[in-house]
Amino acid sequence: MAMTIRLPEQLDSRLTHLTQQTGRAKSFYLIKALESYLEDMEDLLLSNAVLERVQSGVEKTYTSQEVRDAIKLAREVC
Repeated sequence: MAMTIRLPEQLDSRLTHLTQQTGRAKSFYLIKALESYLEDMEDLLLSNAVLERVQSGVEKTYTSQEVRDAIKLAREVC
């Protein structure tokens, strides 16, 4: 899908400099930046959902000691 965006002059200048140094197209870096941003935002939304479940008591949390004890018990059973 083709898309047009307007970049602030300073950002466009930095992007142009990067493309000149690497030989990559502007679209390559814009796609990579957008992918990275979307992944970060998706992670944020997921973590906020988990936080809400923890705060509401739906999701249980464990201390590091509880996890170590559970691992120790699991190893003893095997």
